[in-house]
Amino acid sequence: MRDPERAEAIGIDEILERLPHRYPFLLLDRAKDYVAGESIVGIKNVTVNEPFFPGHFPGNPVMPGVLIIEAVAQAGALLMSKTLDADVSKTAIYFMGVDKVRFRRPVRPGDTLRMPVKVTHMRGDLFKFSGAAFVEDQRVTEFDFSAKGVTSE
Repeated sequence: MRDPERAEAIGIDEILERLPHRYPFLLLDRAKDYVAGESIVGIKNVTVNEPFFPGHFPGNPVMPGVLIIEAVAQAGALLMSKTLDADVSKTAIYFMGVDKVRFRRPVRPGDTLRMPVKVTHMRGDLFKFSGAAFVEDQRVTEFDFSAKGVTSE
């Protein structure tokens, strides 16, 4: 059973405090099941008003795969920011790499992406993750990725 002292919900206000992304590139609406240094589940509500749908594709709106990857990576960055208790005015979290990407089904307006991310390795400000995205119980994609916190003074 999950320990409620360890699992924490994260709303949009904290996401905006912890990530530098803004419209139209902020791809997280909320997160849940945060466990420091271990895991998080990001949530993205995909609406017909997304700025990429008119061009991808007219008459057949499909969320671009690279943006699904970005949304999962933003969940990882949120996990990192909270785990490191990063000062976001001085620390940027940079996406470093992605491996073993597989897409299983398209994401369309009206879908809600559930994006579980797990830390597979952590050393200092370098994190490696496994991530996935689901719509309901169907896997959309899965992949491994890495990110690094870079502090400026």
